[in-house]
Amino acid sequence: MAARLLRTNFIRRPYRSSALSPVGQPTVTASTAVVPEILSFGQQAPEPPVHHPKPNEAHHDIDLSDQARLFASVPTSDLLRSTAVLHAAAIGPMVDLGSWVMSSKLMDNALTRGMVLGLVKSTFYDHFCAGEDADAAAKRVSSVYEATGLKGMLVYGVEHADDAASCNDNMQHFIRTIEAAKSLPTSHFSSVVVKITAICPISLLKRVSDLLRWEYKTQNFKLSWKLKSFPVFSDSSPLYHTNSEPQPLTAEEERELEAAHVRIQEICRKCQESNVPLLIDAEDTILQPAIDYMAYSSAILFNADKDRPIVYNTVQAYLRDAGERLHLAVQEAERENVPMGFKLVRGAYMSSEARLADSLGHKSPVHDTIQNTHACYNNCMTFLMEKASNGSGFGVVLATHNADSGRLASKKASELNIDKQNGKIEFAQLYGMSDALSFGLKRAGFNVSKYMPFGPVETAIPYLVRRAYENRGMMATGAIDRQLMRMELKRRLLAGTA
Repeated sequence: MAARLLRTNFIRRPYRSSALSPVGQPTVTASTAVVPEILSFGQQAPEPPVHHPKPNEAHHDIDLSDQARLFASVPTSDLLRSTAVLHAAAIGPMVDLGSWVMSSKLMDNALTRGMVLGLVKSTFYDHFCAGEDADAAAKRVSSVYEATGLKGMLVYGVEHADDAASCNDNMQHFIRTIEAAKSLPTSHFSSVVVKITAICPISLLKRVSDLLRWEYKTQNFKLSWKLKSFPVFSDSSPLYHTNSEPQPLTAEEERELEAAHVRIQEICRKCQESNVPLLIDAEDTILQPAIDYMAYSSAILFNADKDRPIVYNTVQAYLRDAGERLHLAVQEAERENVPMGFKLVRGAYMSSEARLADSLGHKSPVHDTIQNTHACYNNCMTFLMEKASNGSGFGVVLATHNADSGRLASKKASELNIDKQNGKIEFAQLYGMSDALSFGLKRAGFNVSKYMPFGPVETAIPYLVRRAYENRGMMATGAIDRQLMRMELKRRLLAGTA
């Protein structure tokens, strides 16, 4: 089955914040996908003060000081629910208990399972997810846009597949997602998002990644099945995952890989025909080489429009080699005259990366400090904005929950005289998170999207667990949102407004 309720092995405590994974990570997961910043796990951070612009601050600043204006489009009932959900998700013991319940034997009992899923659906699911199917998600995208002016990224919320039948089923869900996006006015949505792990078995992605790593570090080692792609490694890339020469792909594995290429190409073809941009989410470094390889080979085939790419790959700035790999991929894309889209996130899997590297006797591939991650993100962001502004075919999605990065990008857009509405540069945050930043960027004139995952409640559980960990009182952005929401609720109560 494509939809499976995973147990303890799906609980990856993220580094991000987006998340915008989502999905990224809700989710641009982007994950997606979009990405909040956190401190060490279990450490509660004090809520930061709301930024109040000084009189002499430049016009490009993102103003998060006026909560009444920021949340003017949000009904009081929605504001109350959002505040309650985010505050609940900020309570560490509650998050830990909920995560334990989700992976316990209680989920094997029909009665308790129904009670748990019902509670999840009416709280966290409704806050972070867009609906149970593509049509419901499309309606949510429209309602969000009409109320706030924020666009939607449609994300079918399945994450992993183990066999061909599941991969084929997931591909059809992605096709239906594209059709749902196509049915919307182009002003309402920005893109659809796909996880390669949902259309290619993870075991095969690991095998392909091993072989790509071995090819990179071993002269005269060639892969007969390899398609034309852009560089997926740099000299600083982590190669410790593959310490000995992997066995060649078997004939069956080569057929499985070809089938995976057919699936992603069918999705890309549908996006190209529908003029719907496709964002490919990132994963752990043990899988990422194969994902990058498939994303770039697809871009070479389908990014034919010199003004606007269809296929976007995701770069995770919390990785030490992110900047180098990005520059190499851009350099090759320019040499081949291939337009390219990039979604830039901070990253999602710090804990799992550190554990794996340590178990193999190596240093984590993730930056040592959050400050270094911020610096890497901002440097990559500046580089991509410069590329997108010079008339080349680059597109950029800045998936961030960090207000400082938003302000820096806004300043850079002014310096580069970037057209904020031409679609070459846009921002994204996870649905249900960092709304203040989303509204602030929208008021500053940018295209802003929400990463909006959908699917049955069961399949959304891994995504929801990550969102809960991101909100457990450790992110500055989450704390700012909660503070601003409280202030606005208090203001409305005192003013007697609804």
